[in-house]
Amino acid sequence: MKLLPLIGHRFSIALYLLFALFPLYWIIKISVTPDQLLFSQGVTLWPKGFTLGHFQKVLTDSDFPTFFSNSLIVSFSTALLTTLIATGAGYAFSRFQFRGKVVMAALLLFTQMFPLVMIIAPIYRVMAPLGLTNSLLGLILIYTAFNVPFATFLMQSFFDAIPKDLEESAMLEGCTRFQALYRVLVPLTLPGMAATLGFVFTAAWSELLFSLMLINKNEV
Repeated sequence: MKLLPLIGHRFSIALYLLFALFPLYWIIKISVTPDQLLFSQGVTLWPKGFTLGHFQKVLTDSDFPTFFSNSLIVSFSTALLTTLIATGAGYAFSRFQFRGKVVMAALLLFTQMFPLVMIIAPIYRVMAPLGLTNSLLGLILIYTAFNVPFATFLMQSFFDAIPKDLEESAMLEGCTRFQALYRVLVPLTLPGMAATLGFVFTAAWSELLFSLMLINKNEV
């Protein structure tokens, strides 16, 4: 009787992997198919011919290396800056009681309710006089501003999961609040910081609207 659930479990995993990986396989197949065979040989699991010329053309005859490096710079800088800000803000929301805390949390949540299409024009009018269009710095600042609210709530949840007794014990031993944060809490929240870093990096990497509107030069 235990064999049937095991078979069903393995079959479900195999079906999911097939569903998830097939698009990637198809992209690879098309990328190595010669141009003359793309629309002439019909649907096949693997092309009759094989070429790497498409990759060579992209790397040598286009600005792809520049675009790729710009994406890396913007995404990594956004992820790092957002994680640092969200760590401090999440710690403050988790550990301190201050006037306007609920209002600030509501405002952070409120900023996530606006569709990007609605605010792209006002943002452009703000960024243009500041000289932040056609600038990687402008993209980094915009992406950071839009990712900080969610990242803050994410980091707050990780800080809430850590008992306050650990922090208080460190302070009783002579640590300042900052030392307790740096030496005790930050090591315990490294998984949360890594998750936040990965989430923000992915969000910045996959965002297209702002980059199309704010950058119209190949060299920035």
